[in-house]
Amino acid sequence: MAEEAKIIAQLAPAITTETVLYTVPEATQFIGSTLRVCNRGATATTFRIALRPAGAATTDEMYIAFDILVAGNDTTGITDGITLGATDDIVVYAGSANLSFNLSGVEIT
Repeated sequence: MAEEAKIIAQLAPAITTETVLYTVPEATQFIGSTLRVCNRGATATTFRIALRPAGAATTDEMYIAFDILVAGNDTTGITDGITLGATDDIVVYAGSANLSFNLSGVEIT
């Protein structure tokens, strides 16, 4: 059966708290197509995104986005084709309570 691209994870995380958006299931690989960040508020804010191998603690080299500004009532996206292996995490951090993160891609088992 062919794998289908789909919405993998959606999250409106707590403010200024590193939160796991998605963990790749066991015996699975993940290929991301887009990670969108939506600011539902009128005021600009920042976000962070890190890729953690096998659930390791976040360190500086794991960030793919750090304190990126997103304007009020706007959306930005990353379409880098993120690839992860089993038990790897995508971790997000929101500068305000008005951010939503949406991840789409393909899980390969």
